[in-house]
Amino acid sequence: PHSRNYCVTIPFAFQENEIKLLTAEIERLKNFGCLGVSPSLEGLRDENSKLKYRLNFLQKSLQEERSKAAKSMININSCLQEIFGAAIQAAYPELENPPLVVTPSQQPKFGDYQCNSAMAISQILLKTKEQKVSPREIAEKIAKNIPANECIEKVEIAGPGFINVHLRKDFVSKQLSSLLVNGVQPPAIGKRKKVVVDFSSPNIAKEMHVGHLRSTIIGESMCRLFEFAGYDVLRLNHLGDWGTQFGMLIAHLQDKFPDYLTVSPPIGDLQAFYKESKRRFDTEEEFKKRAYQCVVLLQSKNPDFIKAWELICDVSRKEFQKIYNCLDITVIERGESFYHEMMKDIVKEFEDKGFVQVDDGRKIVFVPGFPVPLTIMKSDGGYTYDTSDLAALKHRLCEEKGDILIYVVDSGQSVHLQTVFAAGQMIGWYDPKVTRVAHAAFGVVLGEDKKKFKTRSGDTVRLIDLLEEGLKRAMDKLKDKERDKVVLTAEELKAAQTSVAFGCIKYADLSHNRLNDYVFSFDKMLDDRGNTAAYLLYAFTRIRAIARLANIDEQMLRKAAREEVLILDHEKEWKLGKCILRFPEILQKILEDLLLHTLCDYLYELATTFTEFYDNCYCVEKDRQSGECRIVKVNMWRLLLCEATAAVMAKGFDILGIKPVQRM
Repeated sequence: PHSRNYCVTIPFAFQENEIKLLTAEIERLKNFGCLGVSPSLEGLRDENSKLKYRLNFLQKSLQEERSKAAKSMININSCLQEIFGAAIQAAYPELENPPLVVTPSQQPKFGDYQCNSAMAISQILLKTKEQKVSPREIAEKIAKNIPANECIEKVEIAGPGFINVHLRKDFVSKQLSSLLVNGVQPPAIGKRKKVVVDFSSPNIAKEMHVGHLRSTIIGESMCRLFEFAGYDVLRLNHLGDWGTQFGMLIAHLQDKFPDYLTVSPPIGDLQAFYKESKRRFDTEEEFKKRAYQCVVLLQSKNPDFIKAWELICDVSRKEFQKIYNCLDITVIERGESFYHEMMKDIVKEFEDKGFVQVDDGRKIVFVPGFPVPLTIMKSDGGYTYDTSDLAALKHRLCEEKGDILIYVVDSGQSVHLQTVFAAGQMIGWYDPKVTRVAHAAFGVVLGEDKKKFKTRSGDTVRLIDLLEEGLKRAMDKLKDKERDKVVLTAEELKAAQTSVAFGCIKYADLSHNRLNDYVFSFDKMLDDRGNTAAYLLYAFTRIRAIARLANIDEQMLRKAAREEVLILDHEKEWKLGKCILRFPEILQKILEDLLLHTLCDYLYELATTFTEFYDNCYCVEKDRQSGECRIVKVNMWRLLLCEATAAVMAKGFDILGIKPVQRM
């Protein structure tokens, strides 16, 4: 039920009509996306041989899919939903799309999961069938129709109609063993899709500031999640690298560095360079006229002006890359200039389909449901952000063939983006039932005064300054703990500093619901208590050290994972085992709602659940009375639980873009 495989049952002797039917079935499977394209069949002369060849290829493809599915971590919640969905269907076949609610139980006395569908079904029966049936009676009928399965030990009816589900311990133990043998694997996702993620998107000639922090961190993490889940991900940086502002920048470049065509201009501070050109543009009429002329020459692809534009872009790129290197960001540059040649066709397409109106010389498009129209051409014949965003949308849908498009852009752009998406839908570029186009909006970063995060002088905080301050504070914190004196070597101290500094900045952002504003505080994010990266990184290094201090190496752990049965008799072992196995359902939820703070909350829950387990269950028993602290017993199944916890935490950190260290 989890692998979504399809197979064809065939006889060994093929009749002519069977050959036609089976060939058609193989083509259908190929078109449906269940079967890859087979190698060339040249050299196979008769239809029987060709069909056998195709069927062998089909069998091999299905075996590969089954192998992949066997290694995938089972989403227990989804598994239970399938079971209860079948039970409800059997109990009430007359209901169409009955409500299906399965959630983890909040208290152990209510089992491990709960199915809470009975109350909603009771209301539906009353409204649609005029049948008054108590939720408890419905719950009992559902429970009687639960099909045979490998994961449920027993169910109990509680209260007005809650179905409490108790999982089988051997099932949980088997899943944990699979995780240890195969590694942390993504849940099965079905057909592989292409995901295009638009994130970061700073403007050329302006330094990245704290406002770019959220888009960059959230976008990177989303890409990592979709990549881990098996999607084909295209990471795009929609740079602001085109437009009228380049006229004033090029004019200023010509004045300040007249030999820029032969000698590379030493622009040290591009932000200051931008401010100088903007001041001149606002105060010098002659300069302003020349700036407009420069824009015309740039857009007409004059080689000298293209060279000037490239020089300015290159200076910015180098500065952006410093930030991306610090934060371990991978993104492909595809700025507004990439779409410039497509904009003429965009305008023509909207005109040809009768969507364009002319308003005071402007060409505008009204989209149903949105009061403000899109301006796709200005009265002077120039294009706008609306035009470039429409061109980008079409290219991602029609050229890149994106199945899922995600725009990681601040909430202030919400109406604009929704209008652009609706325009693309209106003109027929995509069907929202088939293609997902989503705006992953986020709030602003606030200072501790709850106002927009600024420097003391009121300027926007430069992102590079923020990262350098993070490094300084992380080192101060490590030295306060005296990690530099006896615990860590100089190399380990440097690695810990980088891990803590950048990990804490990322986690502080990602651990908040992206839809809300959040307060940036170094003191809070570097606190090693509570839901912070500092706490989780320290917890991770402690877990990794348990086996090492017991003199158990990786080879011994791998051997034990294949041979040892994980005993889950202690309540804390059981609680930890179930928590570990919730990882796939957490990821599935985020793939649907794009809210990464759920992963942070889960990792914190996992770490605190592990602490409960470790405080109550001895992994390594020592002879403390002799004074030697000699190891007398190693409880290997508990060490394996430690290893499974660390493996899931490591994968969670990787998705969040956080690099843990072995020693801290």
